[in-house]
Amino acid sequence: MSLESPQETAQSARMFSRAREVLPGGVNSPVRAFGAVGGTPRFIRSAAGARLIDVDGNEMIDYVGSWGPMILGHAHPQVVAAIREAAGRGTSFGCPSELEVELAELVRDLVPSIEMVRMVNSGTEAGMAVIRLARGATGRPKIIKMDGCYHGHGDSLLARAGSGVATFGLPDSAGVTPGTAGNMGLVPPAPGYLEGLRELADRHEVLLIFDEVMSGFRVALGGAQARYNVLPDLTMLGKVIGGGLPVGAYGGRRHLVHQVAPLGPVYQAGTLSGNPLAMAAGLATLRILREEGDLYDRLEERARRLGAGLVEAARGAGIAVYPTVVGSMFGLFFQAGPVTDYASARRSDTALFKRWFHGMLAEGIYLPPSQFEACFLSAAHTEEDIERTIAASGRVLAGLRD
Repeated sequence: MSLESPQETAQSARMFSRAREVLPGGVNSPVRAFGAVGGTPRFIRSAAGARLIDVDGNEMIDYVGSWGPMILGHAHPQVVAAIREAAGRGTSFGCPSELEVELAELVRDLVPSIEMVRMVNSGTEAGMAVIRLARGATGRPKIIKMDGCYHGHGDSLLARAGSGVATFGLPDSAGVTPGTAGNMGLVPPAPGYLEGLRELADRHEVLLIFDEVMSGFRVALGGAQARYNVLPDLTMLGKVIGGGLPVGAYGGRRHLVHQVAPLGPVYQAGTLSGNPLAMAAGLATLRILREEGDLYDRLEERARRLGAGLVEAARGAGIAVYPTVVGSMFGLFFQAGPVTDYASARRSDTALFKRWFHGMLAEGIYLPPSQFEACFLSAAHTEEDIERTIAASGRVLAGLRD
């Protein structure tokens, strides 16, 4: 089977060859290299709404959404205008600005457990900083993380984590502590699971940390903690909070965040933290999400319809798939299911996923190039996009059966 989709990819292939001379693997993040699916990664020229256009001129319906941030769609006019206006006043100050205060206030108002927040530059940075804060506040050095969950590439969080790591068959990463790696994709928590974590943390007087880099402002306006009504002590944020620009944040109860310098002994700093462009994009995005009262319901209904349609298309082709949907995120595991954890997720047929991925790409549908990643809907996806995606999957799967 050819791992190239039957679209024109000459420019992407040439760009990939150039990139491999100057970037490790030709990319700046491993999963972009198509290592899990083979073939040539698409180099993107532009994006608007729910569409990507690559350097060869191929237009694709995008279900990656920059891996989550683009909940309003690419190049949303109000977000772009906010970035332009901010850039006209200066791109970085290295000093406090009103924008970072306004975004912090909005985050405090929207996320139930957050009383104070510190802005950083990425989800990985938020993860490293929140672990340092937890250790500094409690005096306890150990952390417990869940099997199959990725929380950024910080040393203490990379063990047993990350589709990018699992893709290349590495146990974790050279230079970090031993462990086995993997990322299970979108697996909703079982009823009572999060409540059980909260009870255990309280019983043993330890801190509960939620990584809401992906779920924050994505599965609900207040994140997973609002959706499931379970409040952590500390929270990591990223992706949507920056409206597509590099950003991260961590926060929680006031007495804990007061441990961060300059108030307390836990040191953390960043030259570009609170960058005015990222703050402007984040403010514009969160304000739109707050004002669009029924947006989350509409996105989830559309995601569920897409998931059901993909299952029906697979059933028609005699192929077993297991869908998962939470808010505007969805996943499709190539197995009968159920998928409830990392071990069950790993039973998926990755070879079949590869063939489906390339078939869908040939149909103009851009999906995450890994079985173990979530897909993302945006407000820019239309009913026509959903129907086109379902129909395309039916054709592709029928071809795989033959």
